[in-house]
Amino acid sequence: MDELLQRTAGLPEISLAAGDTLLREGETGDGLWILVSGALQISKSGIAITSISRPGAAIGEISLLLNSAYTATVVASAPSIVRYADDGRAFLASEPAITRLIAAGLAERLDFATTYLVDLKHQYGDSPGLAMVSEVLDQLTHRQGPPARPGSAREPNPDY
Repeated sequence: MDELLQRTAGLPEISLAAGDTLLREGETGDGLWILVSGALQISKSGIAITSISRPGAAIGEISLLLNSAYTATVVASAPSIVRYADDGRAFLASEPAITRLIAAGLAERLDFATTYLVDLKHQYGDSPGLAMVSEVLDQLTHRQGPPARPGSAREPNPDY
């Protein structure tokens, strides 16, 4: 991620106070942000899923690459500084090295998620409630279909 910080050094910086919302799930935009310092809380469907504090982390890259609305809400959990490309798609198209670094970051996250799910399967096998892990792993590693949507066979239209 140090390389991503170096390559984005010319982008304008924005200061965020704790509690400031950077982006909201479901809204649209074309921006790309790179965390310089601080901490950001990521939530999806109202559930906190992670915190980002690693300088050089990209924010907004998934919606840019999928040409979709933001997939999560991002709120500063501490005073933070981010770099901002207001036209993220154009920025990525003009900077292949940055696109490669962002792709590597996404691949790292996918590898972590699949490794975690495999570990769950090893530890708990097909215990009730976890029998779907094999299907989730298959979808993560072979997915070629339409974009994922919230829901499941048990609850096809969740209230979130």
